[in-house]
Amino acid sequence: MKVLKFKALTLLALFIGTTSVIAQKAETPNQNYDLGSSINEMSLTVGGVLVVATNEGLVGIRPTESQPVFKFNNFGKLKPEETDFVPNSPYIIVSQGVGSKFAGIAKTKRAVIDYMTGKVIFNSDTDNWNQVFTINVVLPQNKLIISGIQKEGDKFEKSTPKVAVYDLATSKIDYSFFLDKPGRVGIAKDLSITGTPLLLKNMLILPTAQGLIAKSHTGEDIWTNKIKGINWMVADATEKEIYGFETTSNGKNTRIHKIGDNGAELWKDDRKVQGNISNFQILPQGLAVVSDKSDGGSSSVFAAKNESEITFLSAASGEDLWDKAPKTKGYVQHFYVQDDGILFGIQQGGINKISFDGNTLFKKPLKTGENILVMAESPQGLIYITSEDANIVDLKTGDQVWNKPLKYKNSVAVASTYDSAKNRYLIAADDTVYAIDANSGDVSELAKVKFDEKEAANAMEMRNGNIFMASSQNMMMLGDNGDQKYHGYFKSPGQSGFMKALGGVVAVAATGLSMAHAAQAGMNKTGFGSSNDLRNYNDYGKENQRAADMFASIGDASFTMMSKRFKATAATENAQFILTKLDDGVGLVKVNKDTGKVDKEIVLKDKKPEYQVDDVAGVLYYKANDKTIYAYDLNN
Repeated sequence: MKVLKFKALTLLALFIGTTSVIAQKAETPNQNYDLGSSINEMSLTVGGVLVVATNEGLVGIRPTESQPVFKFNNFGKLKPEETDFVPNSPYIIVSQGVGSKFAGIAKTKRAVIDYMTGKVIFNSDTDNWNQVFTINVVLPQNKLIISGIQKEGDKFEKSTPKVAVYDLATSKIDYSFFLDKPGRVGIAKDLSITGTPLLLKNMLILPTAQGLIAKSHTGEDIWTNKIKGINWMVADATEKEIYGFETTSNGKNTRIHKIGDNGAELWKDDRKVQGNISNFQILPQGLAVVSDKSDGGSSSVFAAKNESEITFLSAASGEDLWDKAPKTKGYVQHFYVQDDGILFGIQQGGINKISFDGNTLFKKPLKTGENILVMAESPQGLIYITSEDANIVDLKTGDQVWNKPLKYKNSVAVASTYDSAKNRYLIAADDTVYAIDANSGDVSELAKVKFDEKEAANAMEMRNGNIFMASSQNMMMLGDNGDQKYHGYFKSPGQSGFMKALGGVVAVAATGLSMAHAAQAGMNKTGFGSSNDLRNYNDYGKENQRAADMFASIGDASFTMMSKRFKATAATENAQFILTKLDDGVGLVKVNKDTGKVDKEIVLKDKKPEYQVDDVAGVLYYKANDKTIYAYDLNN
């Protein structure tokens, strides 16, 4: 079998006199953006718009348009911490003066920008707000909740805290109300918002320093409750039972309160759990709570352990339903609710399963290597892959299906995939590709692989029956029998001074986007299908579809644009973008995954290029000089 190995430095020499040059130099950009102000930072959004921070403000760039989508210079130069990209949305929240020691006295400025349309949805200056204390984007309702002091009204109204709810789709205000009666005589009350409001179908619940306040969607009073200092809330599916979470004064523990939709407290006493809650699920059998404890750097024997605590509470009373909590000895990294109990994996190593009545379902906790990268259900049981080992576990007993786990050297990079055609798992670790038969569990060493620059494969996928693997500077294709079809190596431009493609984060966003969205609903569980399933294991198409469905469900025009982006074929589905050292300088190459051949080459002529790659749309953004950005189409 012919083996091709491509070296970036000798690529042209290999083909001189035999074929036409396959690397198409494309140094003329498709778009040239002169921003007129010094560029400080570039951020590639999940919607595919490049947001650039300049000395004058923010600029949004879409590569299909010759002019910026928006320019927001109202607040002037912004610090990185003054710009907040709302996850999984087209919104940017801009804040000025909030972190100042004079906040609350000096004026605070806030704005919300839809970077997909370029529309400024809210601006405290133009929307008559003198102070904005809190600002919350609420999804999927697509609302904006503001609290602060407005400029309009009489002298009493101008000094009374107010809340307003805006529709993000139309930029119009739905309703507003004062938190106290303007001009009320008596001792002033602290009615500051202490946490995230909860927007329900029939009411808005606000956590304040004086307690909970429920308002109708027209701003009318419904009820009040004296539970103070709530940080966040969730409701059950019926919205008749609400759970409020209050971080204790020392910040180390959490109190859970239960309130009815009429404002009544449904538990006799609140329930205190150790640590900060990282996962909370309302189940038919009770309330599953994962809280993370920390010693805070203390070496005292009385300090809390750095580990998660799993608690199961009665929804009716808040009482602990388990006599003894399962030992974790680390932080919960995977958490799955199954028909017969809760399955969890620990970052420091270990997998266990416990029934809803608190009995251990495994004969004993399963010992694993650290950092559980994959936990997925298979016909044989649960396959797990860590940085050190892999095996399949019988979900009823906890017994290992393979007589002994597959072990390899602890590696920061372990790649894996599922070969549906041959019904086998493939794992790349320690310069070896292992094949595990999904039916028998038999393990075989399929191939030895060697990546240059001592890299290890961190990506793996099946392509037309062949096995594709990649790292930062290497690409390799193996046949289904392990024979090497090609190995492409592209010399790195050096480990210092250049910015690696933070756009790579966007490639992760394409597959992990719905996972981030799902964190609020339950760790490793999505509203559009569970990722803890062999059918979805390393299936980027399904992950992209989940992301597209999530955006489409909101219905707004900007979310529709984002949905279309993830429904389209990703540029990285058939190609890899690699920054490398070329004959004419540092540049980016587009390499075909199936052939290993360079389809496109862009020389950046900069030893330390600052750039972003949109792996979904196939666009290179390059900071050509202090004020200019070039955009290159990598698809053609």
